[in-house]
Amino acid sequence: VQLQASGGGLVQAGGSLRLSCAASGRTFHNYAMGWFRQAPRKEREFVAAITWSGLTTYYSDSVKGRFTISIDNPKNTVYLQMNSLKPEDTAVYHCAADRSTVRRMAETGSIDYWGQGTLVTVSS
Repeated sequence: VQLQASGGGLVQAGGSLRLSCAASGRTFHNYAMGWFRQAPRKEREFVAAITWSGLTTYYSDSVKGRFTISIDNPKNTVYLQMNSLKPEDTAVYHCAADRSTVRRMAETGSIDYWGQGTLVTVSS
């Protein structure tokens, strides 16, 4: 299984970025797909999750209203549209897949598959 994340970069505060996560190696029909992030010297934290069907989403309070998670099933790709970025959003962002619900993914952080990270840096 591969989860290939891309789209990170340097952006000014208030700007936008879109992250992509291309999934391959198995079918993910019963999986929740999500994004986590880890800032320097901080614990990993949940960002957003979506069911493979795209019908259910879940966000952390810190990004709700600014970030949008979506999925393109034919492309097996999950997106994270990040708007109104803040310096505190600076982190390495990892995509993840887990055979569970979006809420369980957020609450337990117990993940079946992790992708490599992509660095997002927001300058003030």
